[in-house]
Amino acid sequence: MKAHPRCAPCLLARVHYEAALSTDDPELQQRAIQAGIRWLNESFSINTPATYISTEIHRRAYEVLGDEDPYVTKKKMSNEIALKLLPMAEEMVTSTKDDAFRRSVIASIAGNTFDFGVLGFEPEEQFDAYFMDMFKKGLDVDDTDKMKVLLDDVLYLTDNCGEIVFDGLVLDQIKGLGGKVTLAVKGAPILTDATLEDAEETGVGKKADRVLTTGSNAVGIDLNEAPNELKEALKNASLIISKGMANYEALSEYDFGPIAYLLRAKCEPIATSLGIKKGWNVAILHI
Repeated sequence: MKAHPRCAPCLLARVHYEAALSTDDPELQQRAIQAGIRWLNESFSINTPATYISTEIHRRAYEVLGDEDPYVTKKKMSNEIALKLLPMAEEMVTSTKDDAFRRSVIASIAGNTFDFGVLGFEPEEQFDAYFMDMFKKGLDVDDTDKMKVLLDDVLYLTDNCGEIVFDGLVLDQIKGLGGKVTLAVKGAPILTDATLEDAEETGVGKKADRVLTTGSNAVGIDLNEAPNELKEALKNASLIISKGMANYEALSEYDFGPIAYLLRAKCEPIATSLGIKKGWNVAILHI
């Protein structure tokens, strides 16, 4: 997916958010924002992949801040909140055996709400109630039945911390249906994205047959920075499950498939690109 004009103010707002997380020094916050503005001035174009622009703006902000992971506290809190909610979510998923895979997908998309700094939402303030509302809402686009026949050898690309806990419910269902799962997490911290450390601390990594990383902190996935193992997994998977908007932005630039995009459309450009409405919860299969 290419950048949209609306991406620019959204990215700057995210830079301001992470700068405020990192430091109370307004001058340092200003320098981080200025670095973002310079990058947008130099490189922003609607003909450029959105994830390239977002990766580089955050890398520049992190460099100015001297902070490898401004979201570290938020990420740990997300995992803790999600783990406390997990027993209830497991019961909700398994309450109807014949529908458990679809229900696990709904739970994982409800978990996609864990995205600090997006649209002013702070998940710790209301997540339990919000999760329940999202689960009851279900899916606005539901291709889960089509996905179930493609679960032999799945590559599962994770998104945020906290959310990864509920991704584990999907992994449970895939394994229960006889499939294999390769889990892919970020190679280094960026935004609230889950890393190898998060996969280990939440126990989700143990549910997979194999755990790989994207090789870097690129937003979404950048094949120029990805290890060969991951490239091979992308080529050979019976189904790629792509969680969240950034992975959609990235993978839509490549020619892999089939891909199941599991996400909540939190912004208009993503919704328009997918041909859906903002705010929809979707499990869309692209062959």
